[in-house]
Amino acid sequence: MTRYMLLRLADAIPTIWLVLTLVFIAMRILPGDPAIAALGDAALPEQLADFRAKMGLDVPLWQQYFNFLYGTLSLDFGKSYMNGTPVLSLIARNLPYTIELTIAAMIIGVVVGIPLGVMAAVNRDKLPDTGVRIFSLVGYAIPDFYLGALFLIVFALNLGWFPINGAGDGFLDRVHHIILPAVTLALVKAAFIGRLTRTSLLEVLGRDYIRTARAKGAREPRVIYRHGLRNALLPLTTGLGLSLLATLSGSVAIELVFNRPGIGRMLIQSMTERDYGVIQGGVVVLALLVVLINLLMDLVYIVVDPRIRVK
Repeated sequence: MTRYMLLRLADAIPTIWLVLTLVFIAMRILPGDPAIAALGDAALPEQLADFRAKMGLDVPLWQQYFNFLYGTLSLDFGKSYMNGTPVLSLIARNLPYTIELTIAAMIIGVVVGIPLGVMAAVNRDKLPDTGVRIFSLVGYAIPDFYLGALFLIVFALNLGWFPINGAGDGFLDRVHHIILPAVTLALVKAAFIGRLTRTSLLEVLGRDYIRTARAKGAREPRVIYRHGLRNALLPLTTGLGLSLLATLSGSVAIELVFNRPGIGRMLIQSMTERDYGVIQGGVVVLALLVVLINLLMDLVYIVVDPRIRVK
């Protein structure tokens, strides 16, 4: 098991390196000068030169690149060009909000999506199945940011049931603030999870051992949940892993729509300010989270299906 996970981690290293390299190149070819963005158009040439020297922007690009890689390995992403705050502190301040939103949305998506998929599979080609399929199609068609804006207008501005922006202080206040953005993300994921559960369960319910269990007089709930859903978990687990990654990336738009703190909002703001250090640090953290999620999914595969053997 340990050797397998180490091999999987080693496989992810080239991907992380490629992401870092692309981010570094993208930041350097985009128009705009971070020194002017930080100091303003009225800054004197001497001030701009001093800023570039202080931030390491006056050295050749190859040296900036290796300084960036070295800083990444030591988890030292430098300081923000705009306010001088250490990038690691900014990430530590914003990351919990993104993780909190992602987890809340996934929990709601799973709790809603799996029962809908089971209901659709059990009632194939009947009214509940039609309803779930329509819900899935609508969920696929509506972008997260559009649905978030719609919910914000209806439930926050017009009805006043939820806060308009922010993340709240204290447990109950944070729960109140996170409900609307989490439900926005979760509905789209629930549509995907429900459709995937339906497809996987229908495939399993058509197999011989299901017919054998029914012929032996097993109760239908036992057939559905113990024999059916349990054996449909492997493809469903794959879909949940993909959905978790999509939820993590989708939180960027939702943080902007609901004006919530988080890594996504931090990255967008930093891009407009050409704050290289913050952008590079944020992308590194997101890449590491993707690798971690993939490793966790590999572990889940082994637990769900003991037939998988680690070589």
